[in-house]
Amino acid sequence: MTKADDTAAELGKAYAFDGPALELGAVVLEDTAHPEARVRMPLSMLNRHGLVAGATGTGKTKTLQLIAEQLSDAGVPVFLADIKGDVSGMAAPGEASERVTKRAADTGTDWQPKGFPCEFLALGGLGTGVPVRATMTSFGPVLLSKVLGLNETQESSLGLVFHFADKAGLPLLDLKDLRAVINHLVSDEGKGDLKELGGLSTATAGVILRELIGLEDQGGDVFFGEPEFDTADLMRTTPDGKGVLSVMGLTAVQDKPKLFSTFLMWLLADLFHDLPEVGDVDKPKIVFFFDDAHLLFKYASPAFLDAIAQTVRLIRSKGVGVFFVTQTPKDVPSEVLAQLGNRVQHALRAFTPDDAKALKATVSTFPKSDVYELGDLLTQMGIGEAVVTILSEKGAPTPIAWTRLRPPASLMAQLDPEKQTSIVAASELLDDYGQVIDRESAYEKLLAKVAPEPEAAPQQQQQEQPRHEPEEKPGHGGAAAAGVGGAIAGALGSSVFRSFARSAASAAGREISRSIFGTAPRRRRAAPRRRR
Repeated sequence: MTKADDTAAELGKAYAFDGPALELGAVVLEDTAHPEARVRMPLSMLNRHGLVAGATGTGKTKTLQLIAEQLSDAGVPVFLADIKGDVSGMAAPGEASERVTKRAADTGTDWQPKGFPCEFLALGGLGTGVPVRATMTSFGPVLLSKVLGLNETQESSLGLVFHFADKAGLPLLDLKDLRAVINHLVSDEGKGDLKELGGLSTATAGVILRELIGLEDQGGDVFFGEPEFDTADLMRTTPDGKGVLSVMGLTAVQDKPKLFSTFLMWLLADLFHDLPEVGDVDKPKIVFFFDDAHLLFKYASPAFLDAIAQTVRLIRSKGVGVFFVTQTPKDVPSEVLAQLGNRVQHALRAFTPDDAKALKATVSTFPKSDVYELGDLLTQMGIGEAVVTILSEKGAPTPIAWTRLRPPASLMAQLDPEKQTSIVAASELLDDYGQVIDRESAYEKLLAKVAPEPEAAPQQQQQEQPRHEPEEKPGHGGAAAAGVGGAIAGALGSSVFRSFARSAASAAGREISRSIFGTAPRRRRAAPRRRR
């Protein structure tokens, strides 16, 4: 046995765990893979979060694919952002090739092609997937300020607008609702409504309105409205116990990075709202992958960065794992980076002085190694190789290991569009989210206040009253919206009623408790839906 074999065996022992673990690949020394020395990641440590980094084309997406496949097999639901369309191939079995066969041999993998249960989502229905929308109220002023690029003063003023709408019983569901409330607060009739809180200046209102118009022109209006997506639908398993992979296609909005990255943060904040504290768990309840994470942090206000750091720190105890995917660790603020215990670093390039600085900064974030010269190694690794350090079952960081990653079992390419369309058409989520709803909200209420409709004749009013309340559907909170909610449910169907019930507190003018992101809690189903 050579010295390299002994060293590889020692590294392999550092990644040998008693409990269930994900198989990442084989230890590499002097450019030779040692399949007997395997690099693993314990399931119980995935809620300690992680970072997958590396230059473009080094294999980050395939690493996500590899981790997500094994999580699904372990019964853990996964959410993945798919910016280029590559992740969609996970719904189909992989294709054998000479490269796959060699990689399987190098890593000691018994490779078999296999597809995984996927649910395809699309922001506002832009793209092939079940539409995902949020109401303005639940999105909240902090996240919206990030999308609009507002400064701290403007963000504070937007918070007052949301506060007024809550107190006045004006549901903020879409862009036109928010514009209507802002216009009301700077009109002669509404100027006094925020007087005790400092008011809303015309100049600040003008900036916010202009940014809202710009957002609408970019297609942002399709993301806000009803029916609002229930994040419980991300946490589903198949009848045979596999975790469903929720793949959100972002190819149609990849030119609007600030919008989609912030919308992904809303999904995470919404999960934070709803999940109970569970402490340490044998495996996570869901793992969330943030691709192109640098877009989330770029130009972010200090308040927004603090909110992200707090969410990442606290959501661990709710059984949620979060992986940020970007090019270098310096793309992630130090407050967030400090929470990421699992690290998979692909190769970096040092073609420019800025690249060299990024390389040096990356090296400084890893444990020191007696085996590898990390600065040189990070520029020399091949595609599908990475430097790995993770948290052991005891919570201690493992020594860094140059790892040749296993080949994914699913298709490493974009799924056939017809196949994806057929999967979406068969989705049971379309019953809830497929049809846009535009019920009475702030815009209609303020419009009626300015130009009220003429009163109906007494006989006509009597005829318009519903004769029977529709039967309440179990688990959908119908009793909280009795009367008006029942009439809506009878007229437009259960999906409308659920959306109404979620916003009932705002519509009744009650103060909405907000999370650290300013988002509002909503009514939930009794349990997440299981895939047929």
